[in-house]
Amino acid sequence: MTMKRRGVALTPMETRPDIIVRTAQLADELGYEVFAVPEGWGLDSTLMATEIVLRTRHITVVSAILSVWGRTPGTLAMTAATLHRISGGRYILGLGASTKALVEGFHDLTFVHPAAKLRDVTTKVRTLLTGERARLDSASTARPLRLGQPPVPDLPIWLAATGDHTVQVAAELADGWFPLFVARDRIANQVPELNRIRAATGRWSTPLTVAAGPMTVADDDAGTARSLVASSTAWYLCAMGDGYAEVVANQGYGDAVQAIRAANPRPSPAHGIVPDDAQVVLDQFTAYGTPDQVRDNLERWDGAVDILMIGLPPGLGWPTIEATLRAAAPSEVPYQGSWNSALSASAGPTDPAER
Repeated sequence: MTMKRRGVALTPMETRPDIIVRTAQLADELGYEVFAVPEGWGLDSTLMATEIVLRTRHITVVSAILSVWGRTPGTLAMTAATLHRISGGRYILGLGASTKALVEGFHDLTFVHPAAKLRDVTTKVRTLLTGERARLDSASTARPLRLGQPPVPDLPIWLAATGDHTVQVAAELADGWFPLFVARDRIANQVPELNRIRAATGRWSTPLTVAAGPMTVADDDAGTARSLVASSTAWYLCAMGDGYAEVVANQGYGDAVQAIRAANPRPSPAHGIVPDDAQVVLDQFTAYGTPDQVRDNLERWDGAVDILMIGLPPGLGWPTIEATLRAAAPSEVPYQGSWNSALSASAGPTDPAER
């Protein structure tokens, strides 16, 4: 059977370390290609990535996404090179411009010119990873230093970008594009233009790797699956500032976004609502239903992206996570139970209600 290129992506609201590692191990067993470890205002994703690469065998781990506001280019380069060595090359550095709400409300920095910030930090990190001296701006009279370990010029850098300016930065500077909230019917049409921009730089001989996909839940009860993806979608569009709502609205779904925000005056991550008149948002940005329905929905994404990322809403119980990963797996892989039984005995509560 031909293996599809598929990955798993969590959200920053997923803060159960035992579940994150357990999910990565199952994804590794099932043949997923990459596992995206989130970072927002909770867990440090670089520490989680370290544990995951030490407890898996094949899967590549992506820091998804490290904010360009939260660490210096030097720190990012040291982290990336170190994880590259620890993992035996199974690491991708994911960078993003983050959001105004997080940059200002958590990091206490002014969110201004995010595309320029993304370009500057990405360029400086790549400079260090290739073995060149640091590019200095503030300390212009200092002697610029090199990274104090072997260069890693081929370490992949993926950029999370959704706005026009940040997407252009991804096309020009990144190995991969890892967007959130890009509609299924839109993404395939964007890729040729991004590769045209990429080719015009003269520095790339390969097309941009596009890694994207829907928030996904498989359950024997399709209504339960819909409720779970709807809650996560509503939380992003209603409680995470205006950035994600604007991204979805700018793709032609403004009326649906307004309906979702009106239905969630006091947004909750566990009880969000997507009303029937906003169903198009779930159709374009999620995949849910019974395992067979999920597999059918994901087939519509496979031709639009290079690596189809299966997004898991936060707080799912382990049975739902396992059902979803198996339904979306790149191929049928017999379950061996080699790690699951031992980890089940040692893991803490997996359902938010048990915590």
